[in-house]
Amino acid sequence: MEFNMEKQSLEGKWLGQETNYPTSYNPNFLVAIPRTLNREHLGIQEAELPFVGFDVWHAYEFGCITEKGLPVNALLKLVYPANSPNLVESKSLKLYLNSFNMHRLGKTVKEALEAAQELIVSDLTKCLGVKPELHLFTENNASTLAFDLAHYPRIDFEPFLEDMEFVHFAENPDLLKIDKHQESVLHFQSSLLRSNCKITAQPDWGTIYIRMEGKQLPGLKAMAAYLVSFRDEKHFHEEIVEAIYSRLWKGFSPSSLLVCAVYTRRGGIDITPVRASHSFLYPLSLKNPEKLTEKLFRQ
Repeated sequence: MEFNMEKQSLEGKWLGQETNYPTSYNPNFLVAIPRTLNREHLGIQEAELPFVGFDVWHAYEFGCITEKGLPVNALLKLVYPANSPNLVESKSLKLYLNSFNMHRLGKTVKEALEAAQELIVSDLTKCLGVKPELHLFTENNASTLAFDLAHYPRIDFEPFLEDMEFVHFAENPDLLKIDKHQESVLHFQSSLLRSNCKITAQPDWGTIYIRMEGKQLPGLKAMAAYLVSFRDEKHFHEEIVEAIYSRLWKGFSPSSLLVCAVYTRRGGIDITPVRASHSFLYPLSLKNPEKLTEKLFRQ
């Protein structure tokens, strides 16, 4: 199904209006968005992507029922590459996954989960244009590991932030100035990132993780001002991360670069796009569909 703004059923609805959630399995809810739509304005060419990467989705509200009607509840982790032709629109994925709620699959919980996973992988392969990696966790097999990038220094409570004046709330790459005093490696995490959904205009809150290595880099003040400049923008999560990556890559020519954003869940789903200059920078536990990492404060 091609991307069409008018297909988003909740856009423009008032508080209190009922959402018509699906009552039976329906793969036609899935809406594919060509990645080119989010990359053209950044000058990113599909044939020569300036990064490698992947998108990680966690769906915390997945369920179906067995053939005898026994509820089966699971947490779904989905991973697919940044070079897929399409991404899946998040509201459409929520409605699609909800269509499983009363769907009967398998004689046992194990059979139900296996059948659900097979269906979802098949449907998402058609939507994304690539075969995703996917795993369904239940409470008895959902042990978690520490988040890969948790050791990155957090800048949100640094004193210099309160001395700054923030006046730019539309993305402004001119704020990214070279800091002559910045060391050759810049790495930090911050929850200053906030933007708005491209479809519904709902706020999107993210924690950003950035690691850069190079001869001339921006300083933390410049990075803080730039991140805040997304506050009134309307973009998809993936587009925000690729914009940040693209500005840093083109503006500073670093020898290595990682940009990862962990977004607060909305509608029971959170999204974590990861873009990197080299695959050795990947947060490996996050990338592994069969491993769960600890939820962060903002998730």
